[in-house]
Amino acid sequence: MNATMHVNNPEAVVEADRAHVWHHLVQHKPFETVDPRIIVEGKGIHVWDITGKKHLDAVSGGVWTVNVGYGRERIADAVRDQLVKMNYFAGSAGSIPGAQFADRLIQKMPGMSRVYYANSGSEANEKAFKMIRQIAHKRYGGKKNKILYRERDYHGSTIATMSAGGQEERNAQYGPYTPAFISVPHCLEYRKREQEFGDAESYGIAAANAIEEVILREGPDTVGGLCLEPITAGGGVITPPQGYWERVQEICKKYDILLHIDEVVCGLGRTGTWFGYQNFDIQPDIVTMAKGVASGYAAISCCVTTEAVFDMFKDDASDPLGYFRDISTFGGCTAGPAAALENMNIIEEESLLENTLAMGERMMNNLHALSEKHEIIGQVRGKGLFLGAELVSDQDARTPLDEKLVGAIVADCMGQGVIIGATNRSIPGYNNTLCFSPALIATPDHIDEITDAVDQAITRITSA
Repeated sequence: MNATMHVNNPEAVVEADRAHVWHHLVQHKPFETVDPRIIVEGKGIHVWDITGKKHLDAVSGGVWTVNVGYGRERIADAVRDQLVKMNYFAGSAGSIPGAQFADRLIQKMPGMSRVYYANSGSEANEKAFKMIRQIAHKRYGGKKNKILYRERDYHGSTIATMSAGGQEERNAQYGPYTPAFISVPHCLEYRKREQEFGDAESYGIAAANAIEEVILREGPDTVGGLCLEPITAGGGVITPPQGYWERVQEICKKYDILLHIDEVVCGLGRTGTWFGYQNFDIQPDIVTMAKGVASGYAAISCCVTTEAVFDMFKDDASDPLGYFRDISTFGGCTAGPAAALENMNIIEEESLLENTLAMGERMMNNLHALSEKHEIIGQVRGKGLFLGAELVSDQDARTPLDEKLVGAIVADCMGQGVIIGATNRSIPGYNNTLCFSPALIATPDHIDEITDAVDQAITRITSA
């Protein structure tokens, strides 16, 4: 088959895929009778599959990644030129693009100062966890080692990051997990009936106070870090209520807890600011990022810290265990920062942050209009071009729509040539939120095409 496999022989490609490729997040049983989907080309906000069908990609590569769109020759050229000159050296040494991108990145992150390179969001988050744990040993006799995470949040697919994963269904069957990761309540006000503090006057402050209750229960002298997404992604596109983040910051300072913000989805423009946390009045100690850092043109992630965190790993040069004894093999690749530099240049030169805000507002308005038309849209949430629509079978009771119907709506949009997403194997009984994250280059026509497809899909599915 290898000799016959060619771009002009799509059948051979499909058969090779069916026989040998293990796809992500997919049940493969159907591939015994239907062909796996193979995407072969992308340009702008559109992709083409191996059958030649064109799709508008409203999920930026499926997982919030291709922020500046497909077919960016200048990024590919920058990567090619860098690879020919110097493709790799371990991260114990530096590189020109590594130094240059770190400098540019820190300019976008007031209060932050140090960049640790890795190659995936999961890995970047593990670096943060290891920093918090090592600080516990260096400063607190090992006691302040617990790391708090929030229900519905997602931080990666390794065992340690799943130990900090707030999505029960995604975690199922992968335990036992790493100890000393402790859950705190989610902050989705739409589902406040599930929580004891749902009738509080300020839900945002009450939800943050619930974190303090966990800290007091566990013992403040045992808690070293709090890891949160600025806006929960795969757990339902949850924008924290007013007052939440400010109170979280107060709590962390009060109990000497490092605030770790996971920007893997929100980072590099998705919400209309460089980082999601910059929508709120907070100053994190650690920020992690991946996905949109290079828009998928190269693998790269970053764990960024304040100088205060960095200083704790060089305060005693005589201690052989005193520095951060960690390595990421592919954190030494130069393709990532080379691509990230051009990605950032494009965002700036094309005013994509401003476009994200404008197109996000348009899409939010369109979705709200659909919620007036279709009773199954219970709530619309999000910021910028990071939006979700939670579907329900009963608006008053807020009963989650059956997952099969949610899937049918996604499939109908796909049939129309528009790729949207939905919460997937996340929260048992609550995989009912449609997810939208088109590239930051989206135009008004693109936004309208996405929401028109959703309108048509819901009309067909609910009238069937």
